[in-house]
Amino acid sequence: MAKTQDFTAVMKDMMGAFPVDTSAMEDAFKTTATLNEKLSGVALEAAGKSAEISNKWTKETISKMAEMSKAKAEPADYAKAMTDFASAQAEVAAENMAAFAEIAKKVQMDTVELLMAAGKDLSEDATAAVKKATNDVTTAAKKTAATAAK
Repeated sequence: MAKTQDFTAVMKDMMGAFPVDTSAMEDAFKTTATLNEKLSGVALEAAGKSAEISNKWTKETISKMAEMSKAKAEPADYAKAMTDFASAQAEVAAENMAAFAEIAKKVQMDTVELLMAAGKDLSEDATAAVKKATNDVTTAAKKTAATAAK
């Protein structure tokens, strides 16, 4: 009966001849983690500023509603109070929407800046990793070829 060959030793030698360097993956992970930290910082800063604007807007609206809800002597005064409230709200809304737009603009600029820097870093990391891997594989292949030639 035919006996199957044990490839365990062959595979072990072959895998040992081509070492795997995980430092490139670790560097990529660290770069990605740093980018995520910075992007989270941008998002959290924007959320905080947006919350401040919303809070201020709500307080202003409530104070103007309190003024509008007071009892008036004449029916025409109610119409005037409602008109004053509506025009004040339109003005405040325009100001707050402009403030939200500024926050969005800053987030966009910061994000693009971070992504461009990260792209450059990742490109440099990838180039270095490929160059190192090529050198390692070439060295291992030469060593294996020299061993096989003996």
